[in-house]
Amino acid sequence: MNKLLDKSRHLPVGEIRQTISISPVTLSVPQRGQPLEMRITAPLEGGKLPIILLSHGDGPSLYLPSKDGYGPLANFYAEQGFAVIQPTHANSKVAGLSHDLPGAPLFWRSRVDEMKLILDNLSEIERMIPTLSQRLDHGKIAAVGHSMGGQTVGMLLGARLTDSRRDADHDVSVIEPRIKVGVLLAPPGNGGDELSDFARENFTELNPDYSHLITKSLVVVGDADVNPFMTVCGPEWYTAAYRDGPGCDSLLTLIGGMHGLGGIAGYDAKETGDENPDRLAIVQRMTAAYLHSALYDEDAAWETAREALARHAADLAYVESKCDR
Repeated sequence: MNKLLDKSRHLPVGEIRQTISISPVTLSVPQRGQPLEMRITAPLEGGKLPIILLSHGDGPSLYLPSKDGYGPLANFYAEQGFAVIQPTHANSKVAGLSHDLPGAPLFWRSRVDEMKLILDNLSEIERMIPTLSQRLDHGKIAAVGHSMGGQTVGMLLGARLTDSRRDADHDVSVIEPRIKVGVLLAPPGNGGDELSDFARENFTELNPDYSHLITKSLVVVGDADVNPFMTVCGPEWYTAAYRDGPGCDSLLTLIGGMHGLGGIAGYDAKETGDENPDRLAIVQRMTAAYLHSALYDEDAAWETAREALARHAADLAYVESKCDR
């Protein structure tokens, strides 16, 4: 029960399940010289759990951009029946790679490789954690990412990079077919002239080409997400994945939403300039519904959630779909 919710409480939500959080879980990564640390949050009971790989952003906090952030999403998804795996990516402040190394500061390729490494070792992860043994559904895998994590997920879904000043592999596809659906939360838009002078000089990785993104996906943006540090464009910059990505079939826009999307990175968090319980709940409930319907053909959660949003909270958010055109 959340007494802070108003209109968003009318959005449907599945039966709440008790959850467990397991941390740290580590995988050896010899080529990077330090292990990959993860947190796994999952229902306490039940089998055939669908999996979400949750990719953190690169925000200003010290700890939230890591396995220990994004509790509002990880906990909610687990309560709705998902097993959520959160890696601490190579660019994390708390446990990431040194910024003296090639690929710094965003380490785009390492982030992608870390997600693939997790998928390669799902059986090993189950063996390491007796409470998860034989409980994960390796055929039902989704990926969710915020900001830089949104670009990471986008690339796993088929997007590519267009700038090659730093890495000859930029134009190579790193699509991951084991991931069946994705959610991109405020993902970076196009590069080139749409970047600020600072970003164009220092973040050549922010040049995604979403025209190759073919995996089914939802994009979530805020219509007040303005970031002159990164782009000369307005909030529309963050909708590029939806506009250009063939697999991006739906766009959820939060009215008044900023880059924190209501508070997804953490409760009472430095990351969030627009902390709002209703806005956060809309992101939680709508994305969970989308993932359920995408992974299970007979699940009508997404259409039910869309109808409820339009009926009860149309002044807070709205959905566009290419299928409606």
